[in-house]
Amino acid sequence: MKRKALIFAVAGVLAVTSLTGCSKIKESDVVVSAGDAKITATEANFYARYMQAQYETYYGSYLGDNMWSTEAEEGKTYEQSVKSSILDELKNMVVLKEHMDDYGVKLTKEEKKSIKDAAKEFTKANDEKDVSKVSGDQETVENVLTYITIEQKMRTAIEDTVDINVSDDEAAQKSMQYVAYPYMESDDSGNAVAVSDDKKAELKAQAEKFVEGAKTAEDFEAYANEQGAELRTATFDSETTTPNEALIKAADALEEGGVTDLVETDEGCYIAKVTSLFDKDATDAKKESIVSERKSDLFTKTCKDWIKKESVKADKKVWKKISFTDLSVKIKQDESEETTDSSSDASTSSETTDASSTDASESAE
Repeated sequence: MKRKALIFAVAGVLAVTSLTGCSKIKESDVVVSAGDAKITATEANFYARYMQAQYETYYGSYLGDNMWSTEAEEGKTYEQSVKSSILDELKNMVVLKEHMDDYGVKLTKEEKKSIKDAAKEFTKANDEKDVSKVSGDQETVENVLTYITIEQKMRTAIEDTVDINVSDDEAAQKSMQYVAYPYMESDDSGNAVAVSDDKKAELKAQAEKFVEGAKTAEDFEAYANEQGAELRTATFDSETTTPNEALIKAADALEEGGVTDLVETDEGCYIAKVTSLFDKDATDAKKESIVSERKSDLFTKTCKDWIKKESVKADKKVWKKISFTDLSVKIKQDESEETTDSSSDASTSSETTDASSTDASESAE
């Protein structure tokens, strides 16, 4: 879950519903600390509740009312998984704040004003009881938005040090045309099921016949059309795994214009023709992907190194008091904004107060 929607949503109205008796969060408690920087229990609660609201708003209808107790991975519920990620983010925030001077990062007057205005809009828009339950008072919201803004600026500063030069050899992508005879089909309910053994034998026979003609066909696409086969295209390198690793391995061994033998896998049969050993558009896209990965890796490594060096402390007993099963938190927005918020860039400009709002509701059991 991206945090980009967080600042946009901070001016919106929350729907807060008490589910069980809530654990009392003490402002004096500290969840994460590093050097002089610390994140209090109320700050951690507000940040966690807004992340919770993002999940409940956008995924609740798919995962149901018991989403937080549902197993996300073996031995771990969604609540445990999400809270673990949030705690890691809080650790990043404190060390990034501690190292602002290393990169000459400061908050501008405009950014500070935008943060203050956004916090004020939030407290005005929400019911006082709801604000209290998510620790959303003016000061706490300002502190959390400050941490988020620092993180964003530090991320940019760190990632700007990455070498953005990527050679053609490192990013080179090939391209191919291929046809597939899948051993799966959809049942009446739309579920994917394996075909019968007889059908599988029939599909393999069709694929074998296709290969015979494909080897000598001047135009692979025209031949595929003649045979009633669906032509597909793909770009790849030696590390590509889709549409099928065995097919990629066979195609990667060929020169331009080469056609693979029949490649049979558990998923079906494939035949491909290599159309280019250097697809420029795909290579340029791969370069961007490599640079993006370098930036992400550097940011992650830098934070991990700092967390280890600074001996960041996390009070898990205090963190455990923040439970997603004792409180439901959602954000309601206009339909148009629900489709755009997740792809909008977060900022601390005047845009932070643009999120629309609807009525909040509270019901205590």
